[in-house]
Amino acid sequence: MIDSYETENADAIDASIDLWPLMRECGQEMLVHEPALAETLNSFVLHQGSFDLAMSARIAHKLASSEKEYNAIAALCLEAFTHDSTLACSCQNDIRAILERDPACESVLVPFLWYKGFIAISAHRVAHYFWQHSRKYIAHFIQSKVSEKLAVDIHPAASFGCGIMLDHATGFVAGETAVVENNVSILHAVTLGGTGKARGDRHPKIRSGVLIGAGAKILGNIEVGRCAKIGAGSVVLDDVPAHTTVAGVPARVVGEAQEADPAHDMNHRLPC
Repeated sequence: MIDSYETENADAIDASIDLWPLMRECGQEMLVHEPALAETLNSFVLHQGSFDLAMSARIAHKLASSEKEYNAIAALCLEAFTHDSTLACSCQNDIRAILERDPACESVLVPFLWYKGFIAISAHRVAHYFWQHSRKYIAHFIQSKVSEKLAVDIHPAASFGCGIMLDHATGFVAGETAVVENNVSILHAVTLGGTGKARGDRHPKIRSGVLIGAGAKILGNIEVGRCAKIGAGSVVLDDVPAHTTVAGVPARVVGEAQEADPAHDMNHRLPC
């Protein structure tokens, strides 16, 4: 049954979030317990002066193939973070989403340092910034590095909200006109693709609170309604009503979503 939780939380974004002090505190604790991680912790947390600098360094380290490329990517990332304060807010809301939804994540630093889904979506946010500012060659460059290094291929024009959990991430693809709203959870090998024929606006629109199971393929300019649930391995070719669960090839409605906010609850069980 749907209750007020969905109304209050599916679109909820904390615009005042500041995880940086907690990240530094966790870094100091981690250093005490695991001195072997000193170089990583110092390079990306303890010797960085801000979240923006830390994110720029971490993205560049993951994507670069040389020292010169590292410096170039870090500078580009910092430019984007400096000129658009919403990027840091989005990244921090993504971290919070992972902490709330992934039982394997026990520290605020774990996704920042080691979850490639988080790094991939963060790098996409930078690429999207440059795309919006008519620097499409830079946007494509960052996209190609993410695809090459992290096995995630998101067109830089695709639009993503905040509170995104891109879990595991390997094989995730999102096309040029795809839209993903706030507080969506997506597992690995998901495709938000076109049909192969259409031009123009041709990719899915994923509304807030949606949970997309591993391997699902959502194709065409269709809408997945708020707080819907897509079963693993499904091929979705038609609109999905809000608060419903679909599954199968092709996907069909198999019942209501039993959770008020599937993206938050992460329950992949289908209705009986």
